[in-house]
Amino acid sequence: MTPTAHQLYDVCDGTWPAARQFRAGAWTLREGQGGGKRVSAATALGEVTAADVAQAETAMAGIGQEPLFMIREGEAALDGLLESQGYQIIDPVILYTLPIAQLTDVPIPRVTAFTLWEPLAIMREVWAQGGIGPARIAVMERAARKTAILSRWNEKPGGVAFAAVHDGVCMVHAVEVVPHQRRQGVAQWMMRAAAFWGQAQGAEHLSVLCVAQNTAANALYRALGFAEAGRYHYRHRPK
Repeated sequence: MTPTAHQLYDVCDGTWPAARQFRAGAWTLREGQGGGKRVSAATALGEVTAADVAQAETAMAGIGQEPLFMIREGEAALDGLLESQGYQIIDPVILYTLPIAQLTDVPIPRVTAFTLWEPLAIMREVWAQGGIGPARIAVMERAARKTAILSRWNEKPGGVAFAAVHDGVCMVHAVEVVPHQRRQGVAQWMMRAAAFWGQAQGAEHLSVLCVAQNTAANALYRALGFAEAGRYHYRHRPK
């Protein structure tokens, strides 16, 4: 059965884990330690009020984070409440999924893509060039069943990615292609490498998240056969 959006939200928590996740009143709070929005945003446990929002703001300030909320499907009331309080939308994200066997139908050419953990120094360098530094590497290290992916293209490093498995889904994160290697199929081979690895871990579906504004990446995932499974976005108060 195809994972639902709400199942994929849980997979995201399991494959890209916050340093700490805990309940505070009407919220699930995440301590990100600099690892980005996905591991720092608060999510609602049910219906919330303005007083609940104030409680979340205080709690996030208590762990040294700016107020940030993740709005998932079915949370229109929360979305409107935050908008009325001056919170603005940032980074709408599309959730994609496909049956993992759809990307294990073609063998990966020799020395094109490798799966390994721990990441090599060159992999960390490629990630760093794309803005994925030590705090996000620390997020990867917290995942239980994981791998890094290195692509070689034109006899040089082509790109890197990270994948982890949770609840039968292999989710891919931190896809970064070296600038001069783009538009040559590097990302496609890394996604296929993730599929082979995930299938070996028992996963039945492959999933990836993509910011809605990233036209090129969205086109790639759709061309590979990924179907949209849901969306989410964040709300924050601009400084």
